[in-house]
Amino acid sequence: MYVYEYERISSNLTGWGFSGDKYETEEYKEIINKRAAEGWRYVGFIPALQRGTGHIQAMDLVFEREQ
Repeated sequence: MYVYEYERISSNLTGWGFSGDKYETEEYKEIINKRAAEGWRYVGFIPALQRGTGHIQAMDLVFEREQ
């Protein structure tokens, strides 16, 4: 049986590009590496908060491990 945990991260407006606003996050790298060291496997993300423009403002990272 697998158990799942979710960790929410946010995207921040970092500027503007040719196609409009730019959103990015760097914290996901640290979170995924920390969880992997604890025995969790990253399996994907779920958009948790989305702007009217379609930009994902917050997402839940999904982790699993066998119990």
